[in-house]
Amino acid sequence: MKKHISNLNKQKSKAHKYRFTVGRFLQVAVALVFLVFMGRFLYIGISKTINGQDLGKKTEQLYMRNQVLKANRGTIYDRNGLAVAQDSHLYTIYAILDKSSINYQNKPEYVVNKEKTAQQLAKVLPISEEQILHYLNPAHAAFQVQFGVAGNGLTRRQKKQIEQMKLPGIKFFETQSRLYPNGNFASHIVGLASPEYNKKTKTQDLVGTMGLEAWYDNVLAGKDGYQVSSVDASNFQTPNSVQNYKAPKNGNNLYLTIDSQLQEFLESRLSYVQKNFNPVSITAVVEDIETGKVLAASQRPTFDPQTKKGIEHSYRNILVQDTYEPGSVFKVLTLSAAVNSGHYYPNQYYDSGSVTVNGSVIHDWQRRGWGSIPYSQAFPRSSNTGFVHIEQQMGAKTWGKYLKRFRIGQKTGVTLPGEQPGLIAYKSPIDQAVTSFGQGVNVNVMQMMQAFSSLANDGQMVKPQFVEKVTDSNGKVISAYRVKNVGKPVYSKQTASVVLDNMQRVLNKRIGTGSAYAIKGESIAVKTGTAQIANFKKGGYLKGDNNYTFSVVGVTPAKKPRYCIYITVKQPRMMTKPAEVILSSIFKPIMKRVILMSKNEVNDAVIIKTPDFNGMSYDQAKQKARRLGIKLTKVGSGVKITAQSVAKNQKQESGKRMFVKTSGKIKCPQMKGWTIDELHQFAELSGAKIDLHGTGVVKSQSLPPNSLVKSGTKIKVKLKE
Repeated sequence: MKKHISNLNKQKSKAHKYRFTVGRFLQVAVALVFLVFMGRFLYIGISKTINGQDLGKKTEQLYMRNQVLKANRGTIYDRNGLAVAQDSHLYTIYAILDKSSINYQNKPEYVVNKEKTAQQLAKVLPISEEQILHYLNPAHAAFQVQFGVAGNGLTRRQKKQIEQMKLPGIKFFETQSRLYPNGNFASHIVGLASPEYNKKTKTQDLVGTMGLEAWYDNVLAGKDGYQVSSVDASNFQTPNSVQNYKAPKNGNNLYLTIDSQLQEFLESRLSYVQKNFNPVSITAVVEDIETGKVLAASQRPTFDPQTKKGIEHSYRNILVQDTYEPGSVFKVLTLSAAVNSGHYYPNQYYDSGSVTVNGSVIHDWQRRGWGSIPYSQAFPRSSNTGFVHIEQQMGAKTWGKYLKRFRIGQKTGVTLPGEQPGLIAYKSPIDQAVTSFGQGVNVNVMQMMQAFSSLANDGQMVKPQFVEKVTDSNGKVISAYRVKNVGKPVYSKQTASVVLDNMQRVLNKRIGTGSAYAIKGESIAVKTGTAQIANFKKGGYLKGDNNYTFSVVGVTPAKKPRYCIYITVKQPRMMTKPAEVILSSIFKPIMKRVILMSKNEVNDAVIIKTPDFNGMSYDQAKQKARRLGIKLTKVGSGVKITAQSVAKNQKQESGKRMFVKTSGKIKCPQMKGWTIDELHQFAELSGAKIDLHGTGVVKSQSLPPNSLVKSGTKIKVKLKE
């Protein structure tokens, strides 16, 4: 028994010694670890570096923010200073959901009350309270959420409305965007600038992707600046903390040769033809051919650069990127060459109807012809056989020389991307013969405009241009327009006179093909064209009454031209009226407007600067607006004006509508006949949500006139051309 107790005591003694040893070892280990940490902390405290990295600088970087200061893209104006493309400050709304987001004042930076938040946001955003709640309650945990398309593209006014609600967790970030206030307005000329991600600055930049926006991208773009400043733990900038700063340099501005009033009128006529006759395409250009300034130009199909509607079907700029056989309008060039080279014999006769060249028979558009007629009637009657004879009298070598002088098959260098040079088939006698009446030769529209400019300048061609001047952001002129002659004169003043006389005879009802384009009492000269369209699948040309490119070119005044209109209409699919009626529905109204311009009955006096109406009574403002030619419309039932839809000193056309806001209840006006721009102005001041359907002007509205309008009231509006 004593021996057993002795053994137990020995075991306890060993266990005690073991625990003591382990404990001592742990004490030493902890002490060593502590010493290592202390040594490390002392080293860091003294050297202020880790692995060669300066901790002071790292800490400084943690509380430093390098902010990119975005430059404004330059504005594009029309010839009178009306903005047709400008930067727009738009915002995207998002909501922080993570409850760890607390600011330095210990206040929540996340959405606290989702139901209240949804209820308030639905007053401004174009979606329902239920849809907003759906976004605020995602299926999976998320730090923050956005609200889809409805949360993008918010205006400053909408942002301010939401900020005044003081909803925790609701934030915004600014998105660069481009405003095209006129909708379908020379869309392929002005072009598009779209946001693209810049990997270097990690920001969105507006980049020109089409038209003048693309061609002059470097001119319009500007250069971003930067600001380096200190922030606190809540990411707020500390006072007087800016350490480095470089101001952004805003882009330069373009002033176009385009006249807004004429352009809008042209767009309306093209839309009329597109709707009623449904052609595959239309092009139209109005140019001051004495100087080369393009006053209006457009095409169908087109698109709205603001909404992007239609862009998927009309990305190509038909004016320069598509080539076509011009048909009989090309006879203007052939006649010029024949007269100038001494191979035009107006009093000699030829047999019309048909002519055979190397075994191929060429017919007149009136297959039986007009019997034996003088060459003086070949142009007004648009006789193909007559022009084949004229080409043969010139000879292929001489005619080929004039084609080169007219720069057929060469780019014009007009400031639009993607220009195609076209081509000439000119090897065989039949190739050479058909070029005399505009077949076997492919051109673009601007090449033809360049050739037609010779009529106004005694045979000297001038380059078509779209830009009047370039200014910096302060308005200083950097470069100004100058006439750009193209090569040497193609022909003489006397030749131009003969050609213009022949173009006037085209209007003659007895022998001319263009009597439908005559305007009583006005001095104009024209040439018509009907070009066959190549059948690329089967060879040859397409058959059928509508499978042509119909065209007309006209100049005014007839003796000494200044303005030129050139229109093409390709394959009207609803050809319920003759081609000349379709074309004249564009040509005659536009020509009448151009003649008014040439008589100085329309001038720059229609452009006014918007006054500051804020603080005035509505009656005072109305009197002032009437004197300036502004149609003033009141939003609200009060007396004193608190806001206006167009900023002071902004240029706009006299006769346009402008909105001013007063206090009190807002009633829905009669909107019939309003433009999209007027609808946007009303929505901006009233807070209403306009749901647009169609294009053109207002035909009907879902909310009856005099109904009460509150912020967020939805009004469905149908538009009609």
